[in-house]
Amino acid sequence: MADGLSIRGISYSYGPKTALNDLTLTVPSGRFCALLGPNGAGKSTLFSLLTRLFVAPSGQITVASHDLSQSPRKALAKIGVVFQQPTMDLDLTVRRNLMYFAALHGLAGKEADARVGAALERLDMAERAGEQLRALNGGHRRRMELARALIHRPPVLLLDEPTVGLDAAARAAITDYAHELAADGMAVLWATHLTDEVRDTDDLAILHRGQLLARGTAEEIRRGMTLSDRFLQMTGEDAL
Repeated sequence: MADGLSIRGISYSYGPKTALNDLTLTVPSGRFCALLGPNGAGKSTLFSLLTRLFVAPSGQITVASHDLSQSPRKALAKIGVVFQQPTMDLDLTVRRNLMYFAALHGLAGKEADARVGAALERLDMAERAGEQLRALNGGHRRRMELARALIHRPPVLLLDEPTVGLDAAARAAITDYAHELAADGMAVLWATHLTDEVRDTDDLAILHRGQLLARGTAEEIRRGMTLSDRFLQMTGEDAL
């Protein structure tokens, strides 16, 4: 668990509205954990807390053994993030985008070149390195968001609804790749409202109205039903 993610007793409110209520969740290294919940469940609030856009008034978040409140820089350096909204410059080429983010992580020269090259090769994007990002389709842009998140080789990867707006083939490709990263030893937290992105062997946490309703493997939680039906039964929300 030293290189994984630990969330203990985290609560957060927007005035009188409770977004998260005493949430505890761990994502060990080498595991893909799907955080499944409808819109408004608290998933994006949690990601804001994990990336220190918000600060939790209580509880503890630990990233690769670093306490986020006590050592924020060290903890954040161990995280790669893919947000719902794009974060890359559409007017720059693929390579220049990645080199820019490499520089933000203190990488330069041959080391930056090697990291960018490796990321592009693994995501089958090397031949597009010289293209402007705006020339790419949605699936390829999402691959670049993943490459950006991985450029500093973090042990923990956070993905907040990463397949929104993608077609079925692009969704499957991104989901498969995230599972490969977990199989290679990374701790992956994947937030989604879509049950078809969750595999039976995945760790699963069902979040609804700020409360964690279930935790286990997807197969354990669905108990012989389809996951979509179980999700509907637990939350009253339909998820495809």
